[in-house]
Amino acid sequence: MEAIRRRVTNTEQPKETEMKAAIVVMSDPQANSDEALGRVFNALGVAYDFKQNGDDVTVIFLGAGTRWAAQVTNADHPLHQLYKTVEDKVAGVSATCSDFFGAAGEAQQAGFAMLKDNDAPGTAGLPSLRALAADGYQVMIF
Repeated sequence: MEAIRRRVTNTEQPKETEMKAAIVVMSDPQANSDEALGRVFNALGVAYDFKQNGDDVTVIFLGAGTRWAAQVTNADHPLHQLYKTVEDKVAGVSATCSDFFGAAGEAQQAGFAMLKDNDAPGTAGLPSLRALAADGYQVMIF
C-alpha cells in the first residue's frame, strides 16, 4: 500500500525522451486532389513538429510521392515554406520509384538523394524501411 501511495503522491513528471520518426510520403501530386495535398502537408507538418521538439526525424518520398520533389522545392508552391523548414531532414527519394514515376531527373536536379539501400530484385534499389524500424524509428505513411 505504501508503494501505491508513493506513486500517487509523486508529482515528478517523467522526462520526455527523444523519439525517432520516419515520415514516408506516398501521395501522388498528379491526383490533383485535396487529399493528396493534405497528405504531403500533414507529412511535412508532422516532420516539423518532431524537429521543433528536438526529435530524430527523417522524411522519405516513395512511390508516386517521389513526384512531390519538383513541386515542394518550387518557391511558388503553397507548401514550399513549410518544406524549407524541414528540408534538412529529408533523406531523399526512392531510386526505383522516382525512375518508375518519371520523377528521377527533377528530384536529382532539386538535390534529392536517390535512396537504394534495399536491393530488392529487379529494382535499382528502394529505401529500407526495415532498417529504419530496426533502428527504432516509428514509420508513418502519408
